[in-house]
Amino acid sequence: MPMAFSTHKQHQHLPNLYGATAAPPPTPSAQPNHHTVTSSVAADELSNLLHRLPPTLSLPKRRSSTSATSPPPPTLSFSDPNFNHLLLSSGSELGFLQLTNHDIPSQLANSAETESLSLFELTRDQKESCFPKNWPLGFDADDDDEEEEDGDGKGESFCFDTECSTETTTDLSLTSLREFTRALEKLGLKIIDKLADAMGFDNSIGEDPTRFRSLMWISEGLHGDHDKPSGGFYPYVIGLQYQIRCQKYSLLKDSGSVSVSPQVDSIMVTLGDIAQVWSNGKLSKVRGRPMACLGDGNKSRLVSMSLLVTLPCNSRVTPLLPEVVGEEGTGDEDDESQVCGSKEEQEKRLFNSFSFEDYAWRVYNECYLFNDPLDRYRI
Repeated sequence: MPMAFSTHKQHQHLPNLYGATAAPPPTPSAQPNHHTVTSSVAADELSNLLHRLPPTLSLPKRRSSTSATSPPPPTLSFSDPNFNHLLLSSGSELGFLQLTNHDIPSQLANSAETESLSLFELTRDQKESCFPKNWPLGFDADDDDEEEEDGDGKGESFCFDTECSTETTTDLSLTSLREFTRALEKLGLKIIDKLADAMGFDNSIGEDPTRFRSLMWISEGLHGDHDKPSGGFYPYVIGLQYQIRCQKYSLLKDSGSVSVSPQVDSIMVTLGDIAQVWSNGKLSKVRGRPMACLGDGNKSRLVSMSLLVTLPCNSRVTPLLPEVVGEEGTGDEDDESQVCGSKEEQEKRLFNSFSFEDYAWRVYNECYLFNDPLDRYRI
């Protein structure tokens, strides 16, 4: 039985690293000519100093506070005969890609977005009473942000399973969102199957459909919002996000933040922390869901719909290593080399096994902008 948890979150606020420094006011001088002479002498001394600098020495540049911009995401299509190889290559180097020539129509994505926006038009009481409260499902709000009277506050999110069900009978229709969620889930499981085949370990999606769990995470942002994602982080295998319009997204990597701009009507695929553990560290990962890069000024509304293919709460996470068959096995069931190969052939595990539920709760409630939550499980 899943553990019952409180949805109280621990918020961590980052200090302002770039405080404004005011220049000292000018000092009045009773000798105007003295000020002119002093400035002229100082300029001459500075000019002489710069001329004495070595030619290879340059003055330091101002540090930029913006995140690094990565090249466009690599583009993959299921029709490509080398899809598995390209998927593994992109996953190992970057941890994200954009998928084209998929079978999800843009009309369905737009209808799902319209229904998602209607969720934020509900009053606060409706948001809290109409949706299931079974963590992480349901409505969630950042209580540190002041709630506006019309209920359209910042830091709000909704999390649904594939049914996109409500607790009470309302006039709210989520038919398109439900169909959109199921279509993304089907595509996500297909990608996991391809990735498992490329990695060389067994994947039993067809034999055990309960092995995975899909969550549709919907959040709304306004221009000028802070960078912390609403709803917190949640571990996942892969994430899928349909690119409805030209929009830049920020991805949090272990090396820092990068921004990407997928093609319109493509699906951005990100590999999560569970995929990295399963691959025994071979795959790169993106921490959390992609965040829309919101500029200042225009107060337009924006909703993000992220489908996370993740695990049931009662799962255990451990590296999935390919089986190595010994060349000199006798065929006897007791012959260890027949099943696992020699010690030299076996791959060393880089992660300890851990409870997914404990890990998910910790990641959801703590801020991991700088520290990798997987570090505590590394061997």
